[in-house]
Amino acid sequence: MNKFKAFIKKIKRSIVNYYMTNKLFISYVILALAGTIVARGFSFGHVFFLKAQASDLAMILLIGIFAYLFKPKNRYKYLLTWLIIFSVIEIINVIYYKFFTSFASLGELATLGQTETVAGSIFEKLTILNFIYIIFPIIFYFIHVKLARTTYYNFIGRIRKTKRFVLAVFIAILICLGYTFGTATRTDYSRISKQWNRVYIADRFGFILYQANDFVQTLKPKFSSLFGYDDALKLFESYYTKERINEYSEENKYTNMFEGKNLVFVHLESVQSFLMDLEYNGEEVLPTVNRLAREGMYFSNFYPQISTGTSSDTEFTILSSLMPAASGTVFVSYYNREYNTVPKELIKKGYSTFSMHGNHASMWNRSKVHPRLGYQDMYFEETWEYTEDDVINLGISDSLFFQEAMPILEHIEEEKSPYFGNIITLSNHSPFIYKDKYAPYDLSETYINKKGVKTVSNYLSDTPVGNYITSAHSADIALGEFIDYINESDKFNDTIFVFYGDHESRLSQSEINYLYNHNPEDGDLYDKKDSRYRQYDSFDHELNKKTPLIIWSKNKDIRDKINKKVTYPMGMYDVSPTIGNMFNFKNPFAIGHDIFNIKNDNVVIFPNGNFITNLVYYSNVNGKYKTLKSGVVLDKNYIKERVNNAEKALDVSNGIIVHDLIKKDGKNLLKKIEEGE
Repeated sequence: MNKFKAFIKKIKRSIVNYYMTNKLFISYVILALAGTIVARGFSFGHVFFLKAQASDLAMILLIGIFAYLFKPKNRYKYLLTWLIIFSVIEIINVIYYKFFTSFASLGELATLGQTETVAGSIFEKLTILNFIYIIFPIIFYFIHVKLARTTYYNFIGRIRKTKRFVLAVFIAILICLGYTFGTATRTDYSRISKQWNRVYIADRFGFILYQANDFVQTLKPKFSSLFGYDDALKLFESYYTKERINEYSEENKYTNMFEGKNLVFVHLESVQSFLMDLEYNGEEVLPTVNRLAREGMYFSNFYPQISTGTSSDTEFTILSSLMPAASGTVFVSYYNREYNTVPKELIKKGYSTFSMHGNHASMWNRSKVHPRLGYQDMYFEETWEYTEDDVINLGISDSLFFQEAMPILEHIEEEKSPYFGNIITLSNHSPFIYKDKYAPYDLSETYINKKGVKTVSNYLSDTPVGNYITSAHSADIALGEFIDYINESDKFNDTIFVFYGDHESRLSQSEINYLYNHNPEDGDLYDKKDSRYRQYDSFDHELNKKTPLIIWSKNKDIRDKINKKVTYPMGMYDVSPTIGNMFNFKNPFAIGHDIFNIKNDNVVIFPNGNFITNLVYYSNVNGKYKTLKSGVVLDKNYIKERVNNAEKALDVSNGIIVHDLIKKDGKNLLKKIEEGE
C-alpha cells in the first residue's frame, strides 16, 4: 500500500514538474485544440468527437514538438506562428463550409486570383464571429507576456530534461495516432487517400490532418507519376471494357436526328429550377426560361455535378462527361491533359468551334483551357466595347453581351457553318447586390393578417434570396432579348440551342428556407407545427440544387419532334453522350450515358460521393438517404452497390485527369477492345 502511495506521489510530482517547466507548451496545446473544437462546432454543429480530436491533438503535438529544438525564449515565436496558422486554417475552412458545404483546398486557394469565385458574396456576409479564432493567438501572447515578467524562461533554460519532455510528447503522439488510425475502417483509409469527400475527412480525422492531407494531394499534379499511376491504369482498363463502351449505346428515336446541324450551348449563370415555379404579382421570375421549356425538350431533373471549380467544373463536365478533379480544379491544375470533348468530336466532323464570355480570358485560366477543350476561336472581354456602367459584377451585362454577340454569331453562321459554340453568361453571378443595374421586379406579396385586413408585405426585399430572385429575373430578361433576336433573324433555322443552368446560387439552406417559411406577420419563420410550414431540411436543399436543361430550336418542325418534358434524373456528365447520339458522335471514355437509353436506371454521382436516382438521394458524408417516392422499400444491396459504383466512377475519372490516361493509354485500350483482347 505504501509503495502504491509513493508511486501516486511520484506521478503527481512528475505532472507538477512537467507543468511548471512546460507552461508555454501546454498553453499552446490547449489553445490549438480549443480552436479546432470551436471550428467543429461551427461547421458540424457538434463539438466532441474523440477520434477527430485525438487526430487533431496528435498533429498539434507533432508540430509543437519541434519547439524543443529552439532556445526557451524563441519557442514562443515558433508556437505563436503555428497558432496563427491554425487560426487561419479554421477561419478559412469554417467560412468555406458555410458557403460551399465543403472545405478549402490549398490548390484552389493558391490560384484564387485567377479563378471565378464568389468571394464578394462571402465577404458581404461575414460577421465578427467568423474571426473568433484570432482570440487564441492573442491569449497565447498574453500568457507569454506574463511568463516573461517572471523567471520562467531563465528557469527552464537551466533545466536539462528536454529529451524527457520530447519523449513524453512523442509517446502521446503515438497513442493519439494509434487510436485515430487503429479505429479507422477500410472506408476511412480509402477516403483519406482519395480526398474527394472532404467533409467526411475533416469530420473523421480533424481539420489539421485534413489540411495536411490536402497539401499532399495538391502536390499530385506536380508529381503525378509518383502517385498511383499503375493502380489508376489498372482501374481504367478494367472499367472501360467492350461491354461498358457498348452499354446503352444502341440507337433510339433521337439517334443522328441533328447530324450536320449547328449546335450552340448557352451557359445560364446560377439559374436554379425552383425559380421557374415562382411568380410575383402575375409576373414570372423566369418568363424566358419557362417559354423555352414549353417549346423545347425540357429536362426537369437535371443536376450540376460541381466541386469547388463551380462554373469551370460545369464547362469541363458537360463537354467531357468526366467528373471534376478530386483536388484542385481541372481548369487550373490539369488543363494541359488530353480530354475527349464535344467540340473536339465535332471538329472531326468538319465543324468550326468558338466560345464567348463577358469576362477576361484569364479568368479560370480559360485562355489556356479553352483551346485544350477544342475551341478554335474565343471571344472574351477584350472583344466587347463597353464602359464601366455596363459592368455587373465580374464582367459586362448579359444584355450588352448578347447585343454585341449577335453580329458575330450571324457572321459565324454565314462563313463557318456547321459550327459549335458555347455562350457563357455572367450577370447572374453572386454576389447579388447590384440592384441599381437589375431590371425592375416587384417582389411584394399580399396576405390577410390576423385581423382579417389585406396587407402588402415586401419581406424578400434586401434579403439574399430576394436579391437572387431579382438578379435572375434581370438575366432572364436579357436572355429574352437574345431569343427575340434569334426568332426575328432570317438565320439560325438549322441551329440547335442547349440552355443549361451551370450551378446553383450558392445560397445557404437557411437563406432559401427563408423564402419558403417566412411569416410576414411577425418577421419570424413559421413554427414546424404550423400548417403553413414547409419542410426544408438538408436533403431538400440538395434536391433543390437542380438547374434547367433545355434543347430548343427556332425551327418549328424541329420543335415539334423534340417537344416534351423529360423527368429522368440526369447529371451534367450525361449531356455529352445524349447530345452525341443526336449529332452522331460518341465519347468512349464518358462516365455518363445517353439519357434516352439508360432512362430511370440512371445514377447521378456528385463529386463528394453523394448520388441521386429516381428512388433515392444518398449522402455519402453520413451514410443517410432520403427516398423520393412514398412507399418505396429498397433492397438491402441497393445503396451498397451504388455506393461502390459511384466511388469507382470517381476514381476512374480522377485517374484519367491526374495521370492523363486518355493521352497515354486511351488508344492502346481502344485497340485492345477492338481486337477482343
